[in-house]
This record gives sequence, structure tokens and C-alpha cells, in this order.
Amino acid sequence: MAEEVQIAGTPARAKIRSPWAPALLPFITLFIYYWVWYYRINREMADLGRARNTDELGDSPGTSLLASTLGALIIVPALISTYNTAKRVQAAQRIAGVEPQLNGWLGLVMFLLISPVFYAYEQSELNKVWRNVGELPRVEAGEATPADVGPGATTPSRIASDAPGGGGQPGSAATNPTEPGSAPDEPTDFR
Repeated sequence: MAEEVQIAGTPARAKIRSPWAPALLPFITLFIYYWVWYYRINREMADLGRARNTDELGDSPGTSLLASTLGALIIVPALISTYNTAKRVQAAQRIAGVEPQLNGWLGLVMFLLISPVFYAYEQSELNKVWRNVGELPRVEAGEATPADVGPGATTPSRIASDAPGGGGQPGSAATNPTEPGSAPDEPTDFR
């Protein structure tokens, strides 16, 4: 099952899909899944572009779909649409701060030799974008999310330990008592 994330700052949602779905499901569904997938990834990138006030992520997923379906009859529009979609994935990664980005030359070789592998690669690279720009679900104090683990995570305990004087030491943010007459500290959301 695909995980949905909300694109920060918008009501739009994007899906973190299995990379194998766009590679294998088109063969089972007589390419219907491919067309649905292609439309949706272009729509999700357009939603991200609107949220970030940029038009480099496209604005008409229907046109992209039309070029890859009916345009495929004369080949050139489908190739241009595929190229532009890969460029949009790179732009989305740049906006989301994902490094390294989709490799255009590697993508071209995959597309020319084994197209389903290219579609899996494209979805894998998009998943990185949605993990970076999606709003993380709220968690209760003490619970960890996948984003809280690993280098660079900004958990409350990490922030307290990075504060001047270190966490738990006198004078640090982690142990400052409340001032007389003030309310106890409320839990702080560090996102």
C-alpha cells in the first residue's frame, strides 16, 4: 500500500509508492496503470510547484498524459513528455533539497534499454522528494518517527544536547527552571 503525505502548505497529497509498481503493474493492467501513474506523478509535482510558487514543475498533468498516450502514435510528443517529466523530477529534488538528484544520463540509458527500470528509478527518486517535503504526522512525546532517527535528526533531545552548555547541564535549555509566578513549560513542537 502506498503511503500518503501531505505537501506542506497545501491541502494536496502525494504518494510514496513502491518503485516496482510503475515497472511491473503496466504489464498486468494493459498499461492502464502506467497512464494513471504518469498523470498522478505529474499532478503531484504540479501541486508542489503551486505550493512553492514555481512553474518549473509543470502546470498541466493532462497535457503530459495526452502527449504520452495519443502523442505516442507519432513518437516525438511522448519522448518530449518523458524528458520533461524527468527534468521536473530533478527540479522537485532541487526544491526539496534532495542530493544527489536523478541522473539524466543514467535515466536515458535505462529508458532506451529497459523502460520499466527507468520508471522504477523515476518513482524511487520522487519518493525522496515526498519524504522531504511532506508534513510528518504528529506524534506523542517520547515516540520516534522515521524522520527522528539518523544523522541530522532534530529531536527535542538532540536540540537540548546541542544547546550551549549541553543537555542536562546547569544553565542549559534542558534544565532551566521556570521563573517564579510563570506557568510550567508547555511541550514544544520542534518541527
